Amino acid sequence: MPRARPAEKPGKRSDAQRLRRDDWLDAAFEAVVDGGFDQLRVVALAQSLGVTRGSFYWHFADHADLVKVLLARWQQREIAEGLRIQGESSEDPQADLLQLLDLALARGGADLKNLRFELALRGLGRRDPWVAQMLAEVDAARMALFEAKFLRLTRDVKSSTDLAALFYLAVTGGFQALARPNSSARMADYIRGVIADHLIRRQAATAPTDA
Repeated sequence: MPRARPAEKPGKRSDAQRLRRDDWLDAAFEAVVDGGFDQLRVVALAQSLGVTRGSFYWHFADHADLVKVLLARWQQREIAEGLRIQGESSEDPQADLLQLLDLALARGGADLKNLRFELALRGLGRRDPWVAQMLAEVDAARMALFEAKFLRLTRDVKSSTDLAALFYLAVTGGFQALARPNSSARMADYIRGVIADHLIRRQAATAPTDA
């Protein structure tokens, strides 16, 4: 049975009307970035948004519903971004892969919010089968994108699969290195150069060309 909505005070615009569902989701995202899913609490979110706790129930059934919707939004955005990148292919497979590398490493940029959220999510996935399945679907979509990009370069299915796996592992490792407190722009350039040279340019040098 749906939870009853809190009564509104006559003549006043309610918190629920003032805030959109995405406002709550954005605040929840920031809470996870700052302290992980264990720190995602409705009372704290309401305080950060400057509203009453009761307004939360205009948008979500309970805390579990908030988490489920937050993760579904993240998954949808990740898959949509992959599809967007897939559709932006140029005539130069090497240039496309270098651009893909830049986009991937940018996710571990200065504020590291995307990286911190995903690390927290993967921690949650170790104890929640539903989250683990969702992450597997996102990983599969990313791998399909990487494989398609490498296949245009190598024209070999096995090589493209192997290179895509190495690319994903290298980028993920790069995130970990860039997240360290003493990380620098020089380190970021080094990581990009190593991945680009060994997994992209070296493959391009031996890739088949049109006669």
